[in-house]
Amino acid sequence: MERQQIRQEIAQGNDQVREVRLEHLRWRRERRQHAYLELLEALSAADRANQHYFRGLQGATGPTQVDEARLAEIRQLFKNAEQVFYKVVLEGPPDVAEAAQRLIDHCGSLIGEVREFAGAQAEMVVDLVDRSDAVEMAGRSFMATQREFLSTASSALDEIADVS
Repeated sequence: MERQQIRQEIAQGNDQVREVRLEHLRWRRERRQHAYLELLEALSAADRANQHYFRGLQGATGPTQVDEARLAEIRQLFKNAEQVFYKVVLEGPPDVAEAAQRLIDHCGSLIGEVREFAGAQAEMVVDLVDRSDAVEMAGRSFMATQREFLSTASSALDEIADVS
């Protein structure tokens, strides 16, 4: 009888430890998910502003001045995304952090291509097709990297759920 009581106490202790561990894993998953979503939202804001500026430049009928205020706004949105990137790095795991770094790099390249397009248009470069194509290619690359990040992040979140 005493042995059975000891076994029950041990089993209850194990159940409590398991419950605490599961709660910690849920908390970890929520923190990671929040960081991943925050990064995507911040990058999306920068990308939308960048796209809007690019589409406006494409629709212009003649040379236009580079809108330094708009470029500064886009740079600030990008810097905000970089700050959120650090949360993703801290939350991990390493493969998600690496995918996030690639995503930041591609977004930065896309923003740079739009800046180059704006400069070329302001300087009255006759053929902007190559510059426009470079922006479009950078945009496709950014979208592909975003899909890669989503897949990697989703797998990392699923691994936490599988453990629990």
